[in-house]
Amino acid sequence: MAVVKPVLTVDVKGEMCPMPVLKTREAIQKVKVGEVIEVVATDPASKPDLESWARKTGNKLLSVETVGSEPVVYRFLIERVK
Repeated sequence: MAVVKPVLTVDVKGEMCPMPVLKTREAIQKVKVGEVIEVVATDPASKPDLESWARKTGNKLLSVETVGSEPVVYRFLIERVK
């Protein structure tokens, strides 16, 4: 699989719901269709929230990784589809 290089990183570490989704929605509008953004968050709710947001908006959640511990960081790669 090719390495996906995000064109924009959204750092919402330390922010709680609904900020990760709101800032992701704002950021996805700044990139072209087909480009990928990276979102890094520490809120455990960001995982189901961003999965649901991607489904509802038609954007493609390419991957979700959990990195480290104390705090756990969730790393999302999301492709703008429309």
